[in-house]
Amino acid sequence: MSHLTYEESKGIAFKTIVILAIITVVEVTFALFGKGYIIEGLHLSHVLMGGVMIILSAVKAYLIMYEFMHLKYELPGMVKSILIPTVLLIWLVIALLWEGGYWNTSRADVVNPVKIEVQDNK
Repeated sequence: MSHLTYEESKGIAFKTIVILAIITVVEVTFALFGKGYIIEGLHLSHVLMGGVMIILSAVKAYLIMYEFMHLKYELPGMVKSILIPTVLLIWLVIALLWEGGYWNTSRADVVNPVKIEVQDNK
């Protein structure tokens, strides 16, 4: 980052902050719109709202890591050593949530087993 002057660095940081603020305003507006606060009676599905929120939050996280954590200026190997474990951690959380849902439905079958009555032929 030594090749940039102070004013150039300040301009890049300001642009990044403005982009992050715009994305935040879009997120808040979308949440209010999807919950029916802007247009009465209009509700968006939770899957759509969750998906859009996750994507916008991931974009914000990328911008923060790229500019403010200076990953833009690092060697590609260093960037991969940070991003690959992050992606694997996200995959782990998704896998554990998926497996937890299966465990919850399977547990209901174990807690409430079907009772079979045996008839006595005496």
